[in-house]
Amino acid sequence: MTPLEIIQAYERYWLENGHRPPSVYAFARQIEIPESEFYAHYSAFSAIEKDFWKQIFDDTIQQLQQDATYQGYTAREKLLAFYYLWIQKLREHRSYILLQKNRLFLPSPQGFQLETFRHAFLDYVEKLVKLGIENKEIKSRKFLSDQYKYGFWAQLLFVLKYWIHDESKQFELTDAAIEKAVNLSFDLVGSHTLDRIVDFGRFLLMKKA
Repeated sequence: MTPLEIIQAYERYWLENGHRPPSVYAFARQIEIPESEFYAHYSAFSAIEKDFWKQIFDDTIQQLQQDATYQGYTAREKLLAFYYLWIQKLREHRSYILLQKNRLFLPSPQGFQLETFRHAFLDYVEKLVKLGIENKEIKSRKFLSDQYKYGFWAQLLFVLKYWIHDESKQFELTDAAIEKAVNLSFDLVGSHTLDRIVDFGRFLLMKKA
């Protein structure tokens, strides 16, 4: 059984039972593999949970890289394309993610569920920042430019939390939030900020109304 098949089986277990398997032994027996085969791929259930998010990220990036149009995008356009496709892929696993939502953003003895994904995303967005600086979308600032990627990670967490709680048709409000958040962030790391801050604030107030 491949790592991806183990992830899929683990997701199915959560969907059908609403909790983790009681033990690796019980889980391996249910999916009809030796316990040793499980440990050949994963050391614990927490490792599967981390790899779930990394797999979705990898699938998103791979699909984007195969798109010739994406290659010609600006840094802002590339980040927008990433978010739209990433959310589209998350929708295929929404029920599982909703079961995990109370555990997603909390540290545990086994580590942060999004930890492996976070490292991969930071590497990706760091390249976008460099592209943005090269094409003048992003202003290079001494001592700050190296920190931009962490701001974009905070933005991704905002997008994820927004989507988790979004009850709009086809998650259209999430699409709007993505566009406004990305535009605001690029204005913040660029040169013009006030108009976008006001626009984004109005959008959030409208959502609460």
